[in-house]
Amino acid sequence: MKLIRTIKELQAELDTYKKQGKKVGLVPTMGALHAGHASLVKRCIVDNDVTVVSVFVNPTQFNDKNDLAKYPRDLDADCRLLEEVGATFVFAPAVEEMYPKPDTRQFNFAPLDTIMEGAFRPGHFNGVAQIVTKLFDVVQPDNAYFGEKDFQQLAIIRAMVKQLGYTLHIVGCPIVREADGLALSSRNARLSDKERNVALNISRILFESRTFAVGHSLKDTVKFVEDSIAAVEGLRLEYFQVVDGDTLQSVENWEDSDYIVGCIAVFCGDVRLIDNIKYKEN
Repeated sequence: MKLIRTIKELQAELDTYKKQGKKVGLVPTMGALHAGHASLVKRCIVDNDVTVVSVFVNPTQFNDKNDLAKYPRDLDADCRLLEEVGATFVFAPAVEEMYPKPDTRQFNFAPLDTIMEGAFRPGHFNGVAQIVTKLFDVVQPDNAYFGEKDFQQLAIIRAMVKQLGYTLHIVGCPIVREADGLALSSRNARLSDKERNVALNISRILFESRTFAVGHSLKDTVKFVEDSIAAVEGLRLEYFQVVDGDTLQSVENWEDSDYIVGCIAVFCGDVRLIDNIKYKEN
């Protein structure tokens, strides 16, 4: 495995492989890597000859400067994990390398980006699109890998690829959870032991809601989740929305779609956590 800091060096390395007809896969990350990221990298390694993992905390997707400052960073630990898993290259550029000048591009993914994360984190998905397109242009991968925990982001990236005419294939990978159900997230590192125990209620309630949904209306299921979260001291619900898994538009009844997903954002203390659960999948 090789750590690379500049676009020029990465492209020179990749050109050698591409001239040999090798297939290149990309796993974009913001570091603070865990077993969820490792699962993406492992899938990438299986599918491709060369695996590039980017480690870059992208400032343009943070609408809260404090959140950006607190985001965990440990490149040495990330590299140890990636070497153990078997990545080919780690691309860890400085901010100035990716943004030598301000990126003023504006993307429009409406209505996908106007709800949920888009409503509560203005500009977030525009920043995601800025950095992901930059990475796609630098690496020019055959395949790129994203986790389903960021369900809305995955849908928007797929729409972006189609909108901009990229020929690469987007691969969505399942949520990886701890044995107790907590969805793996880099933000979990900011939870105290007490807060982590409280956060377990998020996945517990989502799983219970899937059982509750059998024999109950969608509206009642939403209320079940909202009331259950409200009953847990230390949790504060930002949103829970049940949407069509392809369009991300709200559904009112279980019969409205063959692919229905519940997406949630909850504050545990001052740490914002997201998760989702599939109620129907075709």
